[in-house]
Amino acid sequence: MLSFFRVNALAQFVSLLLLLLLIRLPFLLTPPPLLIPELNWLLVGEQINRGNLLYRDIWDSLSPLSGIVYWLMNMAFGRSQGALYVAGTVVAAFQVLYFNYLMNSRDVYPDNTYIPGLLYALFLNMSFDCSTLSPVLLSTTFLLLAFGTLIRQMDRHGATDEVFEVGFYISLATLCYLPSALFIIWAVLSLLLYTGASFRQHSLTVFGFLFPILLLLLYYYLNDSLEDLNRNLLSSVFRVRQYNLTDFQTLLASLFLPVAMGTLGFLTLFRQTTRYVNFQQRVQQIMVLWVLTAFLSIVLMPFLAPMLFILFVPAIAFFAGIYFQSFRKMWLAEIIFFGLFASMLVILYQGALQLIPRLDLGRLTTLQVKDTAVTRQLQNQKILVIGEDISAYRQNQVATPYLNWDLAKYDLRNLDNYESVISVYDHFRKDPPQYIIDRENIVEKLFQRAPALAAAYEKTGTEGVYRRK
Repeated sequence: MLSFFRVNALAQFVSLLLLLLLIRLPFLLTPPPLLIPELNWLLVGEQINRGNLLYRDIWDSLSPLSGIVYWLMNMAFGRSQGALYVAGTVVAAFQVLYFNYLMNSRDVYPDNTYIPGLLYALFLNMSFDCSTLSPVLLSTTFLLLAFGTLIRQMDRHGATDEVFEVGFYISLATLCYLPSALFIIWAVLSLLLYTGASFRQHSLTVFGFLFPILLLLLYYYLNDSLEDLNRNLLSSVFRVRQYNLTDFQTLLASLFLPVAMGTLGFLTLFRQTTRYVNFQQRVQQIMVLWVLTAFLSIVLMPFLAPMLFILFVPAIAFFAGIYFQSFRKMWLAEIIFFGLFASMLVILYQGALQLIPRLDLGRLTTLQVKDTAVTRQLQNQKILVIGEDISAYRQNQVATPYLNWDLAKYDLRNLDNYESVISVYDHFRKDPPQYIIDRENIVEKLFQRAPALAAAYEKTGTEGVYRRK
């Protein structure tokens, strides 16, 4: 397979797209298990489509540009998981082709091939959750555009005012996935160390980064919701942690081979320093900075799943490309790549389709939407779920702004505060749920603090479930 993609021709371009599509075809036809984050994104898009304002009327930490994308998806396809996978594949195809285009058009490698794109396509399929239209996938698209503009500056005698685009793209990436804001550090260091950028051009980069964010702040200021934005988005990056949703076994299994290939490619550089010209060595150093920045983002992740490590894919594919192009014996490279390809497909399909019954490797079991007695009983109702597991929303609608439990704690865990009780009461009055599913033992205390709510609800035969009278 490597020998075929070593040729830089139109047939390889088409074959790369077909390969990506064929890899994902089984779960494009039959979507894999719905994950809690996916359900959360679909619910946010649905709520925005109903006229609610993110952060003010929907308490969630989803970044605003991603929220707009899910709103548009809801307008076009409704609450469709399949649409997320189709759109995710379209975005992935763009990233694969653009990454390969950058590697060839800028002569980042000694030879122009489709191997970088092949590796990028493979590593984007390290787990089935990487195929969905996630905020991280959207964010990585803009980071790739920033990378393309950055290396274009390095290929010239001094930087130009196009460095504004670098900051602008990173800002759009941030508005898709907030931890991507760290990449402004990557951009500033890269311009400082590897280009002749002046102080004015550094200022343009920072301004390009700040401009969309300032527009966002202005929009929420004019809607008298700046405090909601700060609490539910800006501060949430340090507060929202759902690590109990993490499947560490799947995470390690999915990341091991891509990280191993990237590491081998990096180590290969130490014995092939004379093969690369000065520009190519600077690109390699920029990619090292990319990896370091992506590592910093791990501590800001709301949960740990393979989809959140898509930020690493451009750098891993870049260094893995160096590794596979360093072989003098191509038959050996083919054998290693075939083993890598087959192993990753086994992990991918085991997770998406459970090829081996009773084996949960790759399934992301803790992240899956659960089918319980409560979820089977309640259908097409307006409900409030108090707790981290939002599976009950799958066949129901969201009532009140309290979608994200980590943010809802601001009110619901603070019921000794008079203002919090008033806030909860007002939200119930404006958008009363027909059912309350209490997984955190909050409701009884709430009813004590707000007798009017206690009079409006009654217990059902199911523990922790309350029905409106």
